[in-house]
Amino acid sequence: MKKTQNISEHEHHEVDEAVTPDNTGETESSQNDVVEKETEILRAKVEELNDKFLRQAAEFENFKRRNAKERIELIQTASKDVITDLLDVVDDSERAQKQMETTNDLELIKEGVSLVFSKLRNTLTAKGLKAMEAKGKPFDPDLHEAIAEIEAGDEMKGKVIDEIQKGYYLNDKIIRYAKVVVGK
Repeated sequence: MKKTQNISEHEHHEVDEAVTPDNTGETESSQNDVVEKETEILRAKVEELNDKFLRQAAEFENFKRRNAKERIELIQTASKDVITDLLDVVDDSERAQKQMETTNDLELIKEGVSLVFSKLRNTLTAKGLKAMEAKGKPFDPDLHEAIAEIEAGDEMKGKVIDEIQKGYYLNDKIIRYAKVVVGK
C-alpha cells in the first residue's frame, strides 16, 4: 500500500503542475526578478570598481606630482650642499684678492692663490669630481672629443698629443668630454 500511496502522491504533484495555468508565468516572473537582482548586484560592483579605479588613478597622479616635486627639491638641495661647500673657497679667494691688492710679494701671492686652487680641487673631489687623464693615452671617442689632428711620430699615432680642455667624471659618470689634439 505504501507503494501505491507514493505513486499517487507523485502523480498528484504532476497533475497539480500541469493544471495550474500561471505556473509558467510565475516561473518567468521569478526568473526575471532573479536576473534583475543579479543585474543590480553587478551594477553595484561595476560602480564600486569604477570608483576604486578613479581613486587609484587620482592617487597615482598625486604620487607622480609629489615624486616630481621631491626630485626637484633633492636636486636643489644637492646644489645647495655643493654651493655651501664652495663658499669657503669664495671666502679664501676674496682674502687672496685683498692680499694681492695690499702686498707686492709675488711669492706670497702665488702661495695664496695656490692654496685657494688646492682647496677648490679638494672640495670638488670630495663631491665626486675626478679629472680625466687623456694626454699620452690612445684616442677614445667615448671619452675624448678630437679638436684637431697633427702629424706625429709612429709612437704617437692615434694617441692624445695635447689636452685643450680637461674632461671630468662625476661619480664615475662622464660630465664633460676632454677636448684633445690627436696624432696622425
